[in-house]
This record gives sequence, C-alpha cells and structure tokens, in this order.
Amino acid sequence: MSNKTKTMKVEQIYTGCLAHAAYYIESNGVAAIFDPLREVGPYIERAENDGAKIKYVFETHFHADFVSGHLDLQKKTGAQIVFGPNAVPKYDAYIASDGEEFKVGAYTIKTIHTPGHTMESTTYLLIDDQGKQHGIITGDTLFIGDVGRPDLAQHVVEGLTQEKLASHLFDSLRNKIMTLPDELIVYPNHGAGSACGKKMSTETTDTLGNQKATNYALRADMTREEFVQELLTGLTAPPSYFPQNVVMNITGYDSLDTVMERGFQALTPEAFDAAANETEALMLDVRDAADFAQGFVPNSINIGLEGNFAQWVGEMIPSVKQEILLVTYPGKEEEAITRLSRVGYDFTIGYLEGGVEAWKAAGKELDTAQRLTPEQLEETLQKQDAPLVIDVRKKSEFDSEHLIGAINVPLNEINKHLAQFPKDKPFVLHCAGGYRSMIAASILKQRGWNNFSDVIGGFKEVAAQTSIPKSDYVCPSTLL
Repeated sequence: MSNKTKTMKVEQIYTGCLAHAAYYIESNGVAAIFDPLREVGPYIERAENDGAKIKYVFETHFHADFVSGHLDLQKKTGAQIVFGPNAVPKYDAYIASDGEEFKVGAYTIKTIHTPGHTMESTTYLLIDDQGKQHGIITGDTLFIGDVGRPDLAQHVVEGLTQEKLASHLFDSLRNKIMTLPDELIVYPNHGAGSACGKKMSTETTDTLGNQKATNYALRADMTREEFVQELLTGLTAPPSYFPQNVVMNITGYDSLDTVMERGFQALTPEAFDAAANETEALMLDVRDAADFAQGFVPNSINIGLEGNFAQWVGEMIPSVKQEILLVTYPGKEEEAITRLSRVGYDFTIGYLEGGVEAWKAAGKELDTAQRLTPEQLEETLQKQDAPLVIDVRKKSEFDSEHLIGAINVPLNEINKHLAQFPKDKPFVLHCAGGYRSMIAASILKQRGWNNFSDVIGGFKEVAAQTSIPKSDYVCPSTLL
C-alpha cells in the first residue's frame, strides 16, 4: 500500500552541551524557527538552502538556561517574534492569544497557552498541509519523561510561588495537553542533562500517547496535591545564572556580532598579563583537564569546552557581566566566545594568542595541579595518615553510591563551603569522571589551597580499577 500523504517535516536542531532543541519547519518557501540559540547563522543558512524566507520566530517562553537568538534573527531576516499570552517583552514582538493560528506556507501553527513552567509558557500545535495535527512543540511544559520545573519564574516575578506554578502546570497538562490525540509527536525544548527538569529521557522525541503511559507527571489518576508534591520533591536550587538569562531574554541584549568583535582580541602574553592585572577580568582556561593540570596561567579557572561547558560556566561565574580573558587551544577562540554567549556571558575582552605554549615561550610562570591515578589513590588511602576524600558530585550521585569515608561538597556549592576543605592536611578531590573535580581544583588553587590531589578518571575509574570500599548502590530519586 503506497503512502500518498507527505509527512510534515520538522527538523530538530539539537545542541548537546545545553541539552537544547530548536526546531525548523519550512513550507512553500516560508520558514519558522522555534526557540533558537544565540548564534543564528545556521538557521539563516538552513532557510537559504531551502530557498525560504524566515517569517516567524516562535518562543515557547522566556528561557532561563540560555539566551535566545530571536532578536538577532529578527534583525537579520525581518522575521516576526511571537510569544504566547502573558509575555511582556521590552522589544517589538507579537503576543498571540490562546488558540490563535499562524500560516507558515501550507502549514498551520496553533498556540496553546500552557502556563506552569512560566506564566507565558505556550505550546505550539503543528498542523500539516492536509489539516492533520502532526505534533506539539512543548518548550519546557512537557519533556520526554518529565515536565518543566515550576520554581524558575518565582525568582523573577514577585508573588509567584513554585506551588502556584505547579498547580497551573497541572491544569495545563490535564486540560490542554493530555486531551490531544495520542499519535501526536512531542518536540520538547530539552533532553537529559538539562537543569530544567529532573527525570528527562535521553530520547528527544516521543508520541504523546507513550508519554501519557510512561511519564510520571501524566499519570491519569494523579491528584493535584500528588502532582505538586512529586514535582517539587528533589528539586535543588536552579543554577544562579538562570534569573539573569531570563532578564536578558525579556529586556534584550547585544547582537552576537558585537559580542564576537569585543571578545576576538588576540593578546600577546605581555598584553594578556597586563589585562589580567589591570582589569577585574576572570582568566578562564577552556582546555581539557589533563592538559590544564600539566601547566596553566596562575589564578586561571578551568572549565573545559568538551564537557557541559555552558552549564558549568553559568554555575561557577556568578555574574553574566563578568569580564573574561580566555585561554584556549589555538583555533578554539571563536567557539569558546560563542558558547559563553549562549548563556549570556557576553564580556570576553580577549584571548591569549598562541595559548599556553606562547605563555611558556615568553618565560612566564606556569602553575600545575597534582593528580593521582585510581591505583595511587588506593595506596594512599591504606596509609595511616590517609587524606580526606572530598566528592564534588551532585548530592543525588553521592547518595546513590560513594567511597566509604568520603564527604560530599557539590561543585555548584563549593564557594559556600570552602571551610570544609582543610588547609593543614592533605585531601583528595574526585567527581564522576574528572571534569568537575578539575574545575574544583582550579578554584581551590586560585583561593590559596595547594596540598591536595585530583583523581584521574573520577569515581567511575576508581570503582572499576580498585577495591576501595563503596556504599551500597541506591537508585537515585532525582537527577538534579
């Protein structure tokens, strides 16, 4: 039997370091983008390849975990920015009413107001050229395996509590989402690894019917009270940069072109050194942990590009206004500046030309970080004066399984708990794989700690390669 109907084409553009999904649709030379990232070049190029003009930029809500590219898209393409009800942006945008429809070529986009994650949160129903409902772009209202956390808007809107928002979300899901046909495809804004939910799947799409059957928050017999309780249980404080990103998305921001121009300044070792001494800039080294440990500019902080870079920048650097001096592998400067801008860190003021090798060649001092292999850790812990072991993973990871005798200081809380790191005796740091513990090591080095080591490969390798006693494994109740 031949299939004569053409399926509506929805392209998901996924960015792993933010666990973020934007969407692109095109019909008859007209295109629309949903929840774009800061760098808009790829979307414009995508539309040009289709011979299409971008007519709309649809936003599901004011995002907290990244700065959207809607303003640059509007500026470069003339596209109309669309938000759902209750949105009050400080720039030109169209505020749609609940149920309003928009034409993208032969396709129809229908707004469904779904408050709860935020009060302006909106789901977009996608209807194909035959009038058939195809899917829903849900933003942070519904994820695969989870729903949006309801505690973000309370940080920027007075009087909103997480309980009130959770109650709104309960109504939105039951009355607006769960009444839709099971065969609809769910297209969320995030997947596993995002801090916007706690039980998100690694899958990035699913049918609505399967989510009704498997998602804990869509249980048919769930009461409002049960929903609120389950949703709020296990929530930790959101990353500190979230409210700052929300404000940028509401009020506006510099064009990425301006940000790149400001940051893409090659500095000789002498000029880099002078800038570090004469400004309040933070020196950020984005190389891998192993390379950083072998030699780095004194007082620089390590957050590697190869890990969850944007998330940890947002966690560890309190203000998006912080001036930054970059140390990268040569050729990685543009990528680093771009990825900083995704989470609103727009004030890179230059980078070390030629990287650490140039610094070394100029005869300037390098610092190093001490590291242990898992086997060396095992030997060390068998000694009478064994060092304290500090685990910088999330509390949920630590509670799930940890080395006996270790204490837990989650990396995102390190600045509040510096007193737990001894200065009069040695200690050892580890995380799951070595990425986060080197961030912690660099911060401690900057603050004057020297008598400690970082474990290569983290808990994963320690568990695999040694017999160091561990606690019994407990399945974590939350991944936040």
